[in-house]
Amino acid sequence: MGHGPCTFKEVDLTRALRAAQKAGLDVERAELARDGKIVLIFKQKGEMMPNDERNEWDDEINGPDQA
Repeated sequence: MGHGPCTFKEVDLTRALRAAQKAGLDVERAELARDGKIVLIFKQKGEMMPNDERNEWDDEINGPDQA
């Protein structure tokens, strides 16, 4: 049994991510709904992730003051 018609296309997400990047926004994650809705969640400048969303490599890569 199929999942129904595909309402999401990769190019749609690519366009949304490029537009955000062009606007100077850092995308933390993207959420895609079955109806084709795209939601982009942006990082705030200087925002630290809660401990449950961080891992030890964040500090190794970015330094302890940046996540």
